[in-house]
Amino acid sequence: MKKKSIFLIAATATLYFNNAYAQETPQDSVKVSSIDQIVITGNSNPKKKIESSTAISTFNAKEIQKQNPISAAALLQRVPGFAVETSGGEVGNNLFARGIPSAGAYEFVQVQEDGLPVFEDGALQFANADNFFRVDNTVSRLEALRGGSGSIYATNSPGGLINFISKEGTNDFKGTAKLETGTYGLMRTDLNLGGALVKDKLFFNVGGFFRTDSGIRKTGFRANNGGQIRMNLKYVFDKGYAKVYYKKLDDRNTFYLPVPLLQDGDKLKEFPGFDANYGTYSYRAIGQLTIPQAGGGFFSRDLENGIHPKMDVLGAEFKYDLGNNFTVVNKTRYTNIDMNYTGIFPAGAPKTAAEFAKGMGMTNYQYSLVSNGAVVDPAYVQKLGFWAIDKQMNNFVNDLQFNYKFDKGNVTAGFYKSNWKSHQYWNWSNILTTATDRPQLLNLVDPSLNPSDTGYSKTYNGVTDMSFLIRDSQIQGSLNDLYVNVDYTITDGWSVNGGMRYSRDYYKGYGVNTTTANLNNSGLTVDGTHSFATTTADDNMAVLGNRYTYWYYDVNKVSYTLASNYKINRENALYARFSHGFRSPNEEAYYNNMSDLSQIKPVQTNQLEIGYKYYSRTFDIAVIPFYSTLKNLSFTDVFSDGTSENKFANTTNLGVEIEGYTRLFNNILEVTFNGTIQNPKYKDFRGRNPDGSSFDYDGNTVRRMPKFYFNISPAVNITKEWRAYVSMNYYGKRFQNEGNTEDNILPSFTEFGAGMSYQLGKIRFAVDGTNIFNTIGITEGDPRSQTMGGSNIRMARPIMGAAARASITLDF
Repeated sequence: MKKKSIFLIAATATLYFNNAYAQETPQDSVKVSSIDQIVITGNSNPKKKIESSTAISTFNAKEIQKQNPISAAALLQRVPGFAVETSGGEVGNNLFARGIPSAGAYEFVQVQEDGLPVFEDGALQFANADNFFRVDNTVSRLEALRGGSGSIYATNSPGGLINFISKEGTNDFKGTAKLETGTYGLMRTDLNLGGALVKDKLFFNVGGFFRTDSGIRKTGFRANNGGQIRMNLKYVFDKGYAKVYYKKLDDRNTFYLPVPLLQDGDKLKEFPGFDANYGTYSYRAIGQLTIPQAGGGFFSRDLENGIHPKMDVLGAEFKYDLGNNFTVVNKTRYTNIDMNYTGIFPAGAPKTAAEFAKGMGMTNYQYSLVSNGAVVDPAYVQKLGFWAIDKQMNNFVNDLQFNYKFDKGNVTAGFYKSNWKSHQYWNWSNILTTATDRPQLLNLVDPSLNPSDTGYSKTYNGVTDMSFLIRDSQIQGSLNDLYVNVDYTITDGWSVNGGMRYSRDYYKGYGVNTTTANLNNSGLTVDGTHSFATTTADDNMAVLGNRYTYWYYDVNKVSYTLASNYKINRENALYARFSHGFRSPNEEAYYNNMSDLSQIKPVQTNQLEIGYKYYSRTFDIAVIPFYSTLKNLSFTDVFSDGTSENKFANTTNLGVEIEGYTRLFNNILEVTFNGTIQNPKYKDFRGRNPDGSSFDYDGNTVRRMPKFYFNISPAVNITKEWRAYVSMNYYGKRFQNEGNTEDNILPSFTEFGAGMSYQLGKIRFAVDGTNIFNTIGITEGDPRSQTMGGSNIRMARPIMGAAARASITLDF
């Protein structure tokens, strides 16, 4: 394996910083004590963390700054109960809450900004919630709730709530400016400003970032390029406040998919010619696609655009004291998204040149480079999906909430209304390349035929299947939810909480039928001379028809929760909670069953958790055992040929979450840690595959779920100015498939990071290294092509290779 170490870079930067400057202030080197933290997510009113009967993790702006996460997913790795796959890049990652399996994305949690969803459904096809959110210096804090009351305060969120809370201005003008560079061509600048336009009355905050880099994996182009701006204006009056805000996101991010590896016993090693930590099929030499369409015109795509959302968000929030202990809060937001999504999806594993040609029905074959026509004899070739998706999305949401306080507690009641729509167009082709991490496009011909003969070529400029899949579909949601929550204090230390949400939600959509055609009689040529009859690449092109299949589905469900919290003393508390929630069918489940929606049902969840919390000035710990059951869970992976899985199962999971922090030796040593032990199993999972064969997965371990994973990060405050840290992230063994077969095991791995910072007054200098030992860590296999046909070649998605970033931050 090609080893690339960052120690020389980090050491050089550290020496420079040590000689020139100094580090963070003493108060910044200490975590804000959890004993004083107030949380709002999943609660009817702000309350101390120790008094909240929920499993909730919190990170303030300084803690986020110290972690300097490379993505939102990397930050969420610090939350127990959340198994996070970070290998997709800055966006497009997957999060699984408490062992709940899915095809990916954020299907059973809701990602929020200031208490409203980033987009109502965070698991639409190719529209993961983190595509539409970036962590920057406009974030005041993160509150991450698992299970519990998530289903009462949001839709489709039985796994939890992830709430990023924005900074607001105060009477004191404050600002943060940051400049960051890295070993992978990174240049990033962040700025945030906040203050008062009218003292005690009118406050503002504005900030954002712009970033460009070449990607840790070598794409040959700008892998990430763009940024965002966020601003808010808040007016405070005697009985409340009014706030308006705006966000603009325009960012391009490369999405990384599985690469070939070799299985060697219980380990995965590098495939010859492919750097597992820095290589990718998403490379400049195959980045342009322009092909004629059977209905006329051309379809063009540029891989450099990657995942490219253009997003505008306009929102408002209003709070008013009605008197007699009544208050009203209204939050509203409109979101508009225009997203182009372009990615390279492997269509199975590499094959030898002879094996691939044989599969195309050829006994005589010849490969050549599309770039210059040179005849080549590659050891392995790779069929790749060039997937292009366009999505137009919008969401208008309003949350109206009334609160009544009385001597022993409070009652909160609200009405939540959300209308959203997503229209998407897919145009997928397959291409043929060398099976290397700097792939070259290949043509494949039969040299025993003449170039003018029918079927002479199996490719068109490297394309083996031109627009083989086109999809035009739409989904709309109209959500109408009533909810109520009651907090009641029995004694000074003992409180109970109960909540209920009634969801009357409506979903509808359509799919357009397609037919097949080719370009043989179009008058077009493949090379200026020969007609398309000479190639098979166009033989199964998809063409949109004029027959629409419309579908309609309504949801009429009640979610509820009951909890009790006993505060033993100022530092110790026990709580217990039972919750029942649901998740509506996902988009692909609707699409797969348009003609008969009776096959699909909302996923129902039951969760029981019992927690112990201890918070002090120098030591925090939360230990939370939990048990959950799910019914009607759908599996909807989209395969390489455009079809998708359509199976349904039940699951159970028994586990425990541990989260803690300690400060030792007069604040010299700090240690944060979190971990999860669980045993997610399939229950009553039997049926038939599309080919008619039967399967029985009852009792098998849920795919892609580790039974054990944890993170520990010790930090040393060497002086009041100089701080150094290391982090260790362990991810346990998983099964790629429901069958738990030995040839689909994803081995455990341990990833290390390290860094240090130094503060001179209000200037902070930092170096952060990720995966410093260049571990090949696999977060997922290839859910689109799970079977590799008896070979020891495995398709899997490793974490990024070693990288370092250096930053300068000024607080003023």
